[in-house]
Amino acid sequence: MLLEKKLKHEISLPDGLKAEFSEFGILTIEGPHGKVSKKLDHPMISLIVDGNKIKISPKKFTRNEKVLVNTYRAHIRNLIKGAMEQYVYKLKICSSHFPMTVNVEGDKVVIKNFYGEKVPRKAKILEGVKVKIEGDLVIVSGLSKESVGQTSASIEQSTRITNRDRRVFADGLWIVEKAGEPLR
Repeated sequence: MLLEKKLKHEISLPDGLKAEFSEFGILTIEGPHGKVSKKLDHPMISLIVDGNKIKISPKKFTRNEKVLVNTYRAHIRNLIKGAMEQYVYKLKICSSHFPMTVNVEGDKVVIKNFYGEKVPRKAKILEGVKVKIEGDLVIVSGLSKESVGQTSASIEQSTRITNRDRRVFADGLWIVEKAGEPLR
């Protein structure tokens, strides 16, 4: 058995944030940029919002509960960061063989003339995510790290090609910056 002190955690909220935990297991954090929420519901983990603190404690003190508590801590930190400042991912439009056009139409990103294809490729924009196109950059932003990351990955995967040498055929939309950190 692990020590009880190591598994019980308190996360204090920064000034300007409010937290609310509903009876359905949904934690909502409201901040200057808006509301962000996530379902955190597990029978072995107790989550309590007490003023400006969020208390996480397991019902048993085993290794599996330690993993769950640390997962909850990571999710709550991501929610806090999203409510304080938005997550921003950047994708670069690379086209050397055929000039492609990228547009936002409703809740989809439409890529036309990719490798000269007649049928446009599409990627879905998840709820709460904004997509802007500035020159050869596609900027994806939102409060939820998961939604922004999944939308960026969907856009990148929509231009995936097979049966070609990736060193020669490098056309597509590629993630170049994740949450403010450039990729190598």
